[in-house]
Amino acid sequence: MKFKEKIRAIQLRKQGKSYSEILKKISVSRSTISLWLRNIKLTRKQKNILLRGRQKSRYAGAKAQQKKRIEKTKHIIDKAKKEIKKSYKNPLFLSGLMLYWAEGDKSEVAETVKFSNSDPVMIQLMMKWFRKICKVSEKKFRIALHIHTLHCRPHIESYWSKITNIPLKQFNKTYIKPTSLKQRRNPLYNGTCTIRINDKNLFRKIKGWKLGIVKKFKLKKCPCSSMDRAIDF
Repeated sequence: MKFKEKIRAIQLRKQGKSYSEILKKISVSRSTISLWLRNIKLTRKQKNILLRGRQKSRYAGAKAQQKKRIEKTKHIIDKAKKEIKKSYKNPLFLSGLMLYWAEGDKSEVAETVKFSNSDPVMIQLMMKWFRKICKVSEKKFRIALHIHTLHCRPHIESYWSKITNIPLKQFNKTYIKPTSLKQRRNPLYNGTCTIRINDKNLFRKIKGWKLGIVKKFKLKKCPCSSMDRAIDF
């Protein structure tokens, strides 16, 4: 047993040092330190000092992560904005971007790429856009369906699987909503299909493309729009 190290560790602990501070001065494992010091009691004042230290450390760590995220987001957005110069003449690029701008999820909180529509042709176009333009890996796609009880048919998931060319194993549980008298009763209606991609970097890239279009065509932005807060965290 490292007797001298143990005595030193006990002395440091009685001074109110944290395990991390002690480990910087004594070369043993954390489990050994925990065993040596398990019966050493700290005063209330010492506990409060350690608590404030941990809170300060967590805050500093959180701020560092926030700064890193802001810098990374700005880099992705700035790079995407520059891509508009060459990409905006591509019909698939522009049509997909405009559709996503109009109908896609733009929530700054989740930063999830999500597009919903009931038109199968539009869904096919967006799938092509995600694959060809956004270079989304097939395994990242998730499909969610929203239908009413009136339109609940056994083959509806297979229908959208063929439209999206995504296997059923990548489908989320279908949401079935009761049909009211006021809701449509078209028996051919196949519900709403949602394409979901959990990729924050792609969300930021799409945001950069939109900002690039605004700059390219010299469009006026509303001062309170979410796009003006694109990199404001």
